[in-house]
Amino acid sequence: MKSLHPLTWWIWSLLIVGAVIASNNAWVAGFAMAVAAISVFKFSENAPWSKSFWFSLKLGAFILVIRTVVGVLIGVPIPGTALFSIPRLPLPNWIAGIRVGGVVTQERLLSSIHEGLIIITVIALFGAAVSLTSPHKLLRITPIVIYEFGVATVIATSALPQLVLSASRIRRARALRGDEKPSWRSIAIPLLEDSLSRSLELAAAMDARGYGISRKRSRYRPIPWQQIDSAVVATALAAITFVLVLKR
Repeated sequence: MKSLHPLTWWIWSLLIVGAVIASNNAWVAGFAMAVAAISVFKFSENAPWSKSFWFSLKLGAFILVIRTVVGVLIGVPIPGTALFSIPRLPLPNWIAGIRVGGVVTQERLLSSIHEGLIIITVIALFGAAVSLTSPHKLLRITPIVIYEFGVATVIATSALPQLVLSASRIRRARALRGDEKPSWRSIAIPLLEDSLSRSLELAAAMDARGYGISRKRSRYRPIPWQQIDSAVVATALAAITFVLVLKR
């Protein structure tokens, strides 16, 4: 497949996110994640940022577990089929609509899982956009007049790929020291420090090379918008239009 414009996958992801949120349907969310996974598997490059999608799925699974547990333990009571009961914690009268513990119904559990699935889908779609787009190409098409935004874009779009790359590098280093299965707790601080420092080093290198000083955009190796970019964006437009029509 031809190399797409750096904005193509970001526009596609934003439109699909809009469709998922507008539909508020678990089947639509699951289908969107499946399409994103297939797209990343087929079209991602062999680059550090290409692993961001799979990391976002792991992050989303963790968030789903947290959201489900919180939704079961704390929330507004939803009547329905009782599954089990949790000891109830008494609360002040001024928050009488919220309950901690109590009877957990099937509807309450499914509602928590449903909301968590929507959150996972949004995270996964943005992870797919990061995996399929080179942050360096994205920077090249950023207008010079918004210099600060260009620097912030580089830091934001390179932080997650650097996080994935740093995690692999730190795990290998720990394995060489005899720790074959390091826990996330033991690598969390060096992981965060390393990924942020590398992203900031990139921004500092841009400053050192005079990025943003000249107001004229270089015409060297321009990145044109192609018909295939329009086709990819059109599929996302068709999806969100279809969802909005059905919602009426």
